[in-house]
Amino acid sequence: MSQLKISGYGDDLTVNKIRIGDLTPREHEEIELSKGGQNYSPLENVVVSMVKDSSTLIARKPDPSDVSRYVESELLDGLCCYSAVNQGQLNKIIVDSVIHHLKVEKLPTVPRSIRHKYMSAFLLAATGITGMDKVVPKVAGVESWELTFKICRRWGYKIKGIPKDEGLIIGATGNFHGRSLAAVSMSDDKDSRHGFGPFVPGIELVRFNHIGDLEDLFKRKGDYISAFMVEPIQGEAGVIVPDDSYLPKVAQLCKKYNILLAVDEVQTGFGRTGANFAHQLYNIEPDIMGCGKAAGGGILPVSFVAGKKEVIDVLTPGSEGSTFGGYPLASVVGTYSIKALIDLELAKNARIMGKQLIKNMKSIKKEFPDKIKEVRGKGLLTAFEMHDEKHLDGHAVSLGLLKIGVYAKETHHSTVRIAPALTITNDQVSILSDAIRTVIKGL
Repeated sequence: MSQLKISGYGDDLTVNKIRIGDLTPREHEEIELSKGGQNYSPLENVVVSMVKDSSTLIARKPDPSDVSRYVESELLDGLCCYSAVNQGQLNKIIVDSVIHHLKVEKLPTVPRSIRHKYMSAFLLAATGITGMDKVVPKVAGVESWELTFKICRRWGYKIKGIPKDEGLIIGATGNFHGRSLAAVSMSDDKDSRHGFGPFVPGIELVRFNHIGDLEDLFKRKGDYISAFMVEPIQGEAGVIVPDDSYLPKVAQLCKKYNILLAVDEVQTGFGRTGANFAHQLYNIEPDIMGCGKAAGGGILPVSFVAGKKEVIDVLTPGSEGSTFGGYPLASVVGTYSIKALIDLELAKNARIMGKQLIKNMKSIKKEFPDKIKEVRGKGLLTAFEMHDEKHLDGHAVSLGLLKIGVYAKETHHSTVRIAPALTITNDQVSILSDAIRTVIKGL
Protein backbone atom coordinates (compact mmCIF):
# COMPACT_ATOMS: atom_id res chain seq x y z
CA MET A 1 0.00 0.00 0.00
CA SER A 2 1.38 3.38 -0.99
CA GLN A 3 1.81 6.00 1.72
CA LEU A 4 -1.18 8.32 2.08
CA LYS A 5 -0.74 11.89 3.27
CA ILE A 6 -3.61 14.26 4.04
CA SER A 7 -3.15 17.84 5.21
CA GLY A 8 -4.75 21.28 5.24
CA TYR A 9 -8.30 22.63 5.34
CA GLY A 10 -10.63 24.20 2.77
CA ASP A 11 -8.90 24.90 -0.54
CA ASP A 12 -5.64 23.88 1.12
CA LEU A 13 -6.92 20.37 1.76
CA THR A 14 -4.25 18.25 0.07
CA VAL A 15 -4.26 14.50 -0.56
CA ASN A 16 -0.95 13.09 -1.79
CA LYS A 17 0.19 16.49 -3.08
CA ILE A 18 -3.09 17.18 -4.91
CA ARG A 19 -4.46 20.46 -3.53
CA ILE A 20 -8.25 20.51 -3.82
CA GLY A 21 -8.35 24.27 -4.39
CA ASP A 22 -6.22 23.93 -7.52
CA LEU A 23 -8.54 21.49 -9.32
CA THR A 24 -10.63 22.71 -12.24
CA PRO A 25 -14.21 21.45 -12.74
CA ARG A 26 -12.91 19.10 -15.40
CA GLU A 27 -10.28 17.67 -13.04
CA HIS A 28 -12.90 17.10 -10.35
CA GLU A 29 -14.96 15.23 -12.92
CA GLU A 30 -11.98 13.11 -13.96
CA ILE A 31 -11.34 12.08 -10.36
CA GLU A 32 -14.99 11.12 -9.90
CA LEU A 33 -14.96 9.09 -13.12
CA SER A 34 -11.77 7.24 -12.21
CA LYS A 35 -12.19 6.85 -8.45
CA GLY A 36 -15.96 6.92 -7.80
CA GLY A 37 -18.98 4.83 -8.61
CA GLN A 38 -21.10 6.16 -11.47
CA ASN A 39 -24.49 6.11 -9.77
CA TYR A 40 -25.06 9.84 -10.32
CA SER A 41 -24.79 12.09 -13.35
CA PRO A 42 -23.97 15.57 -11.99
CA LEU A 43 -24.30 18.71 -14.08
CA GLU A 44 -21.25 19.23 -16.23
CA ASN A 45 -18.56 21.91 -15.73
CA VAL A 46 -19.61 23.15 -12.31
CA VAL A 47 -18.34 22.48 -8.78
CA VAL A 48 -19.90 24.04 -5.69
CA SER A 49 -17.23 25.64 -3.49
CA MET A 50 -19.21 27.25 -0.65
CA VAL A 51 -22.43 29.08 0.14
CA LYS A 52 -23.00 32.83 0.23
CA ASP A 53 -26.35 32.83 2.02
CA SER A 54 -29.31 30.56 2.69
CA SER A 55 -30.29 30.34 -0.99
CA THR A 56 -27.07 31.16 -2.87
CA LEU A 57 -24.24 28.80 -3.77
CA ILE A 58 -20.76 29.82 -4.89
CA ALA A 59 -19.77 27.63 -7.82
CA ARG A 60 -16.64 27.16 -9.86
CA LYS A 61 -16.92 26.99 -13.64
CA PRO A 62 -14.29 26.74 -16.38
CA ASP A 63 -12.57 30.01 -17.22
CA PRO A 64 -13.73 30.89 -20.76
CA SER A 65 -10.25 32.20 -21.60
CA ASP A 66 -8.22 29.38 -20.03
CA VAL A 67 -9.48 25.81 -19.67
CA SER A 68 -6.81 25.09 -17.05
CA ARG A 69 -8.33 27.65 -14.67
CA TYR A 70 -11.73 28.33 -13.14
CA VAL A 71 -13.88 31.31 -12.23
CA GLU A 72 -16.34 31.59 -9.36
CA SER A 73 -19.92 32.80 -9.70
CA GLU A 74 -23.17 32.78 -7.73
CA LEU A 75 -25.92 30.21 -8.22
CA LEU A 76 -29.44 30.67 -6.88
CA ASP A 77 -30.30 27.27 -5.47
CA GLY A 78 -33.59 26.11 -6.97
CA LEU A 79 -33.30 22.52 -5.79
CA CYS A 80 -32.37 22.78 -2.10
CA CYS A 81 -30.66 19.37 -2.09
CA TYR A 82 -33.96 17.68 -2.96
CA SER A 83 -35.64 19.40 0.02
CA ALA A 84 -32.93 18.48 2.53
CA VAL A 85 -32.14 22.15 3.21
CA ASN A 86 -35.61 23.60 3.70
CA GLN A 87 -34.31 25.78 6.52
CA GLY A 88 -31.74 27.35 4.19
CA GLN A 89 -28.02 26.70 3.91
CA LEU A 90 -26.15 27.02 7.22
CA ASN A 91 -29.27 28.00 9.12
CA LYS A 92 -28.06 30.03 12.11
CA ILE A 93 -30.41 28.39 14.62
CA ILE A 94 -29.10 24.94 13.73
CA VAL A 95 -25.44 25.91 13.29
CA ASP A 96 -25.36 27.72 16.64
CA SER A 97 -26.74 24.61 18.33
CA VAL A 98 -24.01 22.44 16.79
CA ILE A 99 -21.22 24.85 17.77
CA HIS A 100 -22.52 25.07 21.35
CA HIS A 101 -22.91 21.31 21.56
CA LEU A 102 -19.40 20.53 20.37
CA LYS A 103 -17.62 23.34 22.23
CA VAL A 104 -19.55 23.41 25.50
CA GLU A 105 -21.51 20.17 25.92
CA LYS A 106 -18.82 17.95 24.35
CA LEU A 107 -20.81 14.76 23.83
CA PRO A 108 -20.76 13.90 20.10
CA THR A 109 -21.41 10.15 20.14
CA VAL A 110 -22.54 7.36 22.45
CA PRO A 111 -24.38 4.15 21.48
CA ARG A 112 -28.07 3.43 22.07
CA SER A 113 -27.10 0.90 24.74
CA ILE A 114 -26.75 3.85 27.14
CA ARG A 115 -29.11 6.83 27.39
CA HIS A 116 -28.04 10.40 26.71
CA LYS A 117 -29.94 13.53 27.72
CA TYR A 118 -30.46 14.93 24.19
CA MET A 119 -32.59 11.97 23.10
CA SER A 120 -35.38 13.18 25.38
CA ALA A 121 -35.31 16.62 23.75
CA PHE A 122 -35.49 15.12 20.27
CA LEU A 123 -38.35 12.74 21.12
CA LEU A 124 -40.34 15.55 22.74
CA ALA A 125 -39.76 17.84 19.74
CA ALA A 126 -40.45 15.19 17.07
CA THR A 127 -43.64 13.88 18.66
CA GLY A 128 -44.71 17.48 19.24
CA ILE A 129 -44.30 18.59 15.62
CA THR A 130 -45.81 15.41 14.11
CA GLY A 131 -48.64 14.94 16.61
CA MET A 132 -47.69 11.27 16.84
CA ASP A 133 -47.33 9.18 20.01
CA LYS A 134 -43.87 7.74 19.47
CA VAL A 135 -40.76 8.26 17.35
CA VAL A 136 -37.86 6.01 16.33
CA PRO A 137 -34.76 7.91 15.12
CA LYS A 138 -32.82 6.80 12.05
CA VAL A 139 -30.22 8.37 9.72
CA ALA A 140 -30.94 8.40 5.97
CA GLY A 141 -34.38 9.07 4.54
CA VAL A 142 -34.66 5.63 2.99
CA GLU A 143 -34.01 4.11 6.42
CA SER A 144 -37.18 5.73 7.72
CA TRP A 145 -39.10 4.12 4.86
CA GLU A 146 -37.41 0.73 5.45
CA LEU A 147 -38.31 0.81 9.14
CA THR A 148 -41.88 1.86 8.30
CA PHE A 149 -42.05 -1.14 5.97
CA LYS A 150 -40.78 -3.49 8.70
CA ILE A 151 -43.12 -2.11 11.36
CA CYS A 152 -46.11 -2.44 9.03
CA ARG A 153 -45.25 -6.04 8.28
CA ARG A 154 -44.86 -6.95 11.95
CA TRP A 155 -48.06 -5.11 12.87
CA GLY A 156 -49.89 -7.14 10.23
CA TYR A 157 -48.77 -10.42 11.76
CA LYS A 158 -48.83 -9.48 15.43
CA ILE A 159 -51.89 -7.22 15.65
CA LYS A 160 -54.05 -7.85 12.58
CA GLY A 161 -53.45 -11.58 12.56
CA ILE A 162 -52.28 -12.08 8.98
CA PRO A 163 -51.02 -15.68 8.50
CA LYS A 164 -47.25 -16.04 8.78
CA ASP A 165 -45.30 -14.88 5.69
CA GLU A 166 -48.49 -14.18 3.71
CA GLY A 167 -48.64 -10.43 4.36
CA LEU A 168 -48.91 -7.82 1.62
CA ILE A 169 -47.88 -4.18 1.56
CA ILE A 170 -49.35 -1.98 -1.16
CA GLY A 171 -47.59 0.90 -2.89
CA ALA A 172 -48.48 3.38 -5.62
CA THR A 173 -47.20 3.43 -9.18
CA GLY A 174 -44.66 6.18 -9.83
CA ASN A 175 -43.46 6.06 -6.23
CA PHE A 176 -39.99 6.91 -5.02
CA HIS A 177 -39.03 5.75 -1.55
CA GLY A 178 -35.27 5.46 -2.05
CA ARG A 179 -32.94 2.95 -3.60
CA SER A 180 -32.48 0.22 -1.01
CA LEU A 181 -33.46 -3.27 -2.14
CA ALA A 182 -36.87 -3.13 -0.44
CA ALA A 183 -37.53 0.36 -1.83
CA VAL A 184 -36.73 -0.62 -5.41
CA SER A 185 -38.79 -3.77 -4.91
CA MET A 186 -41.77 -1.43 -4.53
CA SER A 187 -40.64 0.82 -7.39
CA ASP A 188 -41.78 0.56 -11.00
CA ASP A 189 -38.83 2.61 -12.27
CA LYS A 190 -36.77 0.45 -14.65
CA ASP A 191 -33.46 2.22 -13.99
CA SER A 192 -33.81 1.66 -10.24
CA ARG A 193 -34.63 -2.03 -10.64
CA HIS A 194 -32.43 -3.21 -13.51
CA GLY A 195 -30.02 -5.93 -12.43
CA PHE A 196 -30.99 -5.99 -8.74
CA GLY A 197 -33.45 -8.90 -8.58
CA PRO A 198 -34.76 -11.07 -7.08
CA PHE A 199 -36.90 -8.53 -5.29
CA VAL A 200 -38.58 -8.50 -1.89
CA PRO A 201 -41.89 -10.41 -2.12
CA GLY A 202 -45.23 -9.39 -0.67
CA ILE A 203 -45.50 -6.07 -2.51
CA GLU A 204 -48.19 -4.98 -4.96
CA LEU A 205 -48.82 -1.65 -6.70
CA VAL A 206 -51.95 0.26 -7.62
CA ARG A 207 -52.20 3.39 -9.72
CA PHE A 208 -51.56 6.58 -7.78
CA ASN A 209 -54.59 8.86 -7.52
CA HIS A 210 -56.99 6.13 -8.66
CA ILE A 211 -59.10 5.36 -5.62
CA GLY A 212 -61.12 2.70 -7.43
CA ASP A 213 -58.02 0.56 -7.98
CA LEU A 214 -57.18 0.68 -4.28
CA GLU A 215 -60.73 -0.14 -3.21
CA ASP A 216 -60.88 -3.09 -5.57
CA LEU A 217 -57.60 -4.50 -4.23
CA PHE A 218 -58.69 -3.99 -0.61
CA LYS A 219 -61.94 -5.85 -1.34
CA ARG A 220 -60.09 -8.80 -2.86
CA LYS A 221 -57.06 -9.07 -0.60
CA GLY A 222 -57.74 -6.83 2.41
CA ASP A 223 -57.38 -9.65 4.95
CA TYR A 224 -53.74 -10.05 3.92
CA ILE A 225 -52.80 -6.36 3.55
CA SER A 226 -51.06 -4.68 6.46
CA ALA A 227 -50.43 -1.22 4.95
CA PHE A 228 -50.76 1.17 2.05
CA MET A 229 -47.51 3.15 1.77
CA VAL A 230 -47.81 6.40 -0.18
CA GLU A 231 -46.24 9.80 -0.75
CA PRO A 232 -48.82 12.58 -0.25
CA ILE A 233 -47.30 14.25 -3.33
CA GLN A 234 -44.97 12.30 -5.59
CA GLY A 235 -41.78 14.36 -5.83
CA GLU A 236 -39.36 12.29 -7.88
CA ALA A 237 -42.13 11.37 -10.33
CA GLY A 238 -42.36 15.05 -11.25
CA VAL A 239 -44.35 16.65 -8.41
CA ILE A 240 -47.56 14.72 -9.05
CA VAL A 241 -50.31 16.27 -6.90
CA PRO A 242 -53.33 14.02 -6.26
CA ASP A 243 -56.95 15.12 -6.40
CA ASP A 244 -58.07 16.83 -3.20
CA SER A 245 -60.42 13.93 -2.44
CA TYR A 246 -57.88 11.14 -3.01
CA LEU A 247 -56.06 10.93 0.32
CA PRO A 248 -59.19 11.45 2.46
CA LYS A 249 -60.81 8.54 0.59
CA VAL A 250 -57.63 6.49 1.04
CA ALA A 251 -57.78 7.14 4.79
CA GLN A 252 -61.42 6.03 4.89
CA LEU A 253 -60.65 2.80 3.03
CA CYS A 254 -57.69 2.01 5.28
CA LYS A 255 -59.88 2.44 8.36
CA LYS A 256 -62.68 0.33 6.86
CA TYR A 257 -60.38 -2.60 6.03
CA ASN A 258 -58.10 -2.30 9.11
CA ILE A 259 -55.08 -1.41 6.98
CA LEU A 260 -52.36 0.99 8.13
CA LEU A 261 -52.01 4.27 6.27
CA ALA A 262 -48.25 4.79 6.04
CA VAL A 263 -47.15 8.17 4.66
CA ASP A 264 -43.70 8.93 3.27
CA GLU A 265 -42.97 12.57 4.19
CA VAL A 266 -39.22 12.44 3.53
CA GLN A 267 -39.40 14.97 0.68
CA THR A 268 -42.76 16.58 1.39
CA GLY A 269 -42.30 17.24 5.10
CA PHE A 270 -40.83 20.06 7.17
CA GLY A 271 -42.83 22.89 5.62
CA ARG A 272 -42.03 22.12 1.98
CA THR A 273 -45.64 22.09 0.73
CA GLY A 274 -46.96 24.96 2.84
CA ALA A 275 -47.91 22.73 5.78
CA ASN A 276 -45.52 21.23 8.31
CA PHE A 277 -46.30 17.88 6.67
CA ALA A 278 -48.07 17.43 3.34
CA HIS A 279 -50.72 15.03 4.64
CA GLN A 280 -52.03 17.91 6.75
CA LEU A 281 -53.08 19.66 3.53
CA TYR A 282 -55.69 16.93 3.14
CA ASN A 283 -56.82 16.77 6.79
CA ILE A 284 -55.86 13.14 7.24
CA GLU A 285 -54.08 11.41 10.11
CA PRO A 286 -51.73 8.58 9.12
CA ASP A 287 -51.01 5.65 11.40
CA ILE A 288 -47.29 5.89 10.74
CA MET A 289 -45.04 8.26 8.80
CA GLY A 290 -41.41 8.47 7.72
CA CYS A 291 -39.45 11.73 7.79
CA GLY A 292 -35.96 12.67 6.66
CA LYS A 293 -34.04 15.17 4.52
CA ALA A 294 -34.86 18.53 6.21
CA ALA A 295 -35.12 16.71 9.55
CA GLY A 296 -31.37 17.35 9.65
CA GLY A 297 -31.52 20.89 8.29
CA GLY A 298 -28.83 20.17 5.70
CA ILE A 299 -26.24 19.85 8.48
CA LEU A 300 -26.44 16.13 9.28
CA PRO A 301 -28.42 13.20 7.89
CA VAL A 302 -31.32 12.75 10.31
CA SER A 303 -34.50 10.76 9.78
CA PHE A 304 -37.17 9.18 11.93
CA VAL A 305 -40.36 7.16 11.95
CA ALA A 306 -43.31 8.60 13.88
CA GLY A 307 -46.45 6.68 14.61
CA LYS A 308 -49.29 5.75 16.87
CA LYS A 309 -48.39 3.87 20.05
CA GLU A 310 -50.08 0.62 19.07
CA VAL A 311 -48.12 0.60 15.80
CA ILE A 312 -44.64 1.58 17.03
CA ASP A 313 -44.97 -0.74 20.02
CA VAL A 314 -44.68 -3.84 17.85
CA LEU A 315 -40.92 -3.19 17.97
CA THR A 316 -38.99 -5.05 20.65
CA PRO A 317 -35.32 -4.89 21.75
CA GLY A 318 -33.16 -6.43 19.04
CA SER A 319 -35.79 -6.17 16.30
CA GLU A 320 -34.44 -2.85 15.03
CA GLY A 321 -31.33 -0.75 15.58
CA SER A 322 -29.09 2.01 14.27
CA THR A 323 -25.62 2.99 15.45
CA PHE A 324 -26.10 6.64 14.54
CA GLY A 325 -29.88 6.89 14.78
CA GLY A 326 -30.50 9.50 17.46
CA TYR A 327 -26.90 9.81 18.63
CA PRO A 328 -26.28 13.00 20.67
CA LEU A 329 -25.21 15.37 17.90
CA ALA A 330 -27.98 14.14 15.58
CA SER A 331 -30.52 14.59 18.37
CA VAL A 332 -29.39 18.20 18.83
CA VAL A 333 -29.52 18.89 15.07
CA GLY A 334 -32.93 17.23 14.76
CA THR A 335 -34.34 19.22 17.66
CA TYR A 336 -33.09 22.56 16.37
CA SER A 337 -34.18 21.76 12.81
CA ILE A 338 -37.69 21.53 14.21
CA LYS A 339 -37.13 24.76 16.17
CA ALA A 340 -36.09 26.54 12.95
CA LEU A 341 -39.19 25.25 11.15
CA ILE A 342 -41.41 26.68 13.88
CA ASP A 343 -39.60 29.90 14.81
CA LEU A 344 -39.05 31.03 11.22
CA GLU A 345 -42.59 30.08 10.16
CA LEU A 346 -41.19 28.25 7.17
CA ALA A 347 -44.44 26.55 6.18
CA LYS A 348 -46.12 29.96 6.03
CA ASN A 349 -43.34 31.37 3.85
CA ALA A 350 -43.58 28.31 1.60
CA ARG A 351 -47.28 29.04 1.08
CA ILE A 352 -46.68 32.71 0.29
CA MET A 353 -43.60 32.33 -1.91
CA GLY A 354 -44.95 29.16 -3.51
CA LYS A 355 -48.11 30.95 -4.54
CA GLN A 356 -46.00 33.62 -6.25
CA LEU A 357 -43.68 31.09 -7.92
CA ILE A 358 -46.55 29.00 -9.28
CA LYS A 359 -48.30 32.14 -10.51
CA ASN A 360 -45.13 33.17 -12.34
CA MET A 361 -44.68 29.73 -13.90
CA LYS A 362 -48.30 29.67 -15.05
CA SER A 363 -47.67 33.03 -16.68
CA ILE A 364 -44.70 31.51 -18.52
CA LYS A 365 -46.91 28.58 -19.58
CA LYS A 366 -49.47 31.03 -20.94
CA GLU A 367 -46.72 32.82 -22.86
CA PHE A 368 -45.29 29.57 -24.27
CA PRO A 369 -48.20 27.08 -24.47
CA ASP A 370 -46.42 25.20 -27.24
CA LYS A 371 -43.54 24.45 -24.87
CA ILE A 372 -44.94 24.09 -21.35
CA LYS A 373 -47.67 21.50 -20.90
CA GLU A 374 -48.41 21.84 -17.19
CA VAL A 375 -47.38 23.60 -13.99
CA ARG A 376 -47.82 21.65 -10.74
CA GLY A 377 -47.12 22.07 -7.07
CA LYS A 378 -48.00 22.84 -3.49
CA GLY A 379 -46.09 25.42 -1.51
CA LEU A 380 -42.48 25.41 -2.70
CA LEU A 381 -42.56 21.88 -4.11
CA THR A 382 -43.19 22.79 -7.74
CA ALA A 383 -42.46 21.64 -11.27
CA PHE A 384 -43.22 22.46 -14.85
CA GLU A 385 -43.65 19.76 -17.46
CA MET A 386 -42.90 20.42 -21.10
CA HIS A 387 -44.52 18.74 -24.07
CA ASP A 388 -42.94 15.45 -25.06
CA GLU A 389 -40.84 16.79 -27.92
CA LYS A 390 -37.19 16.04 -28.60
CA HIS A 391 -36.09 19.69 -28.40
CA LEU A 392 -37.97 20.25 -25.12
CA ASP A 393 -35.32 18.55 -23.02
CA GLY A 394 -35.29 18.97 -19.23
CA HIS A 395 -31.54 18.50 -19.07
CA ALA A 396 -31.04 21.26 -21.62
CA VAL A 397 -33.19 23.50 -19.42
CA SER A 398 -31.05 22.63 -16.38
CA LEU A 399 -27.88 23.53 -18.29
CA GLY A 400 -29.46 26.71 -19.61
CA LEU A 401 -30.43 27.81 -16.12
CA LEU A 402 -26.94 27.01 -14.88
CA LYS A 403 -25.42 29.37 -17.45
CA ILE A 404 -27.46 32.28 -16.11
CA GLY A 405 -26.97 31.59 -12.43
CA VAL A 406 -29.74 29.20 -11.33
CA TYR A 407 -29.37 25.61 -10.16
CA ALA A 408 -32.24 23.23 -10.92
CA LYS A 409 -32.41 19.64 -12.14
CA GLU A 410 -34.75 17.76 -14.41
CA THR A 411 -36.66 14.69 -13.32
CA HIS A 412 -37.41 12.40 -16.24
CA HIS A 413 -37.03 13.81 -19.75
CA SER A 414 -39.42 16.73 -19.88
CA THR A 415 -40.06 17.85 -16.29
CA VAL A 416 -38.00 20.33 -14.26
CA ARG A 417 -38.52 20.42 -10.51
CA ILE A 418 -38.18 23.77 -8.70
CA ALA A 419 -37.90 23.48 -4.91
CA PRO A 420 -35.85 26.31 -3.37
CA ALA A 421 -35.13 26.88 0.32
CA LEU A 422 -38.17 27.89 2.34
CA THR A 423 -36.28 31.04 3.35
CA ILE A 424 -36.39 32.33 -0.23
CA THR A 425 -37.37 35.98 -0.68
CA ASN A 426 -39.78 37.60 -3.12
CA ASP A 427 -36.85 39.10 -5.05
CA GLN A 428 -35.23 35.68 -5.37
CA VAL A 429 -38.51 34.17 -6.60
CA SER A 430 -38.53 36.86 -9.31
CA ILE A 431 -34.94 36.07 -10.29
CA LEU A 432 -35.76 32.37 -10.46
CA SER A 433 -38.89 32.97 -12.54
CA ASP A 434 -37.13 35.36 -14.95
CA ALA A 435 -34.39 32.79 -15.50
CA ILE A 436 -36.92 30.08 -16.33
CA ARG A 437 -38.69 32.40 -18.78
CA THR A 438 -35.38 33.23 -20.49
CA VAL A 439 -34.40 29.59 -20.93
CA ILE A 440 -37.86 28.46 -22.12
CA LYS A 441 -37.97 31.31 -24.63
CA GLY A 442 -34.65 30.14 -26.09
CA LEU A 443 -35.69 26.52 -26.61
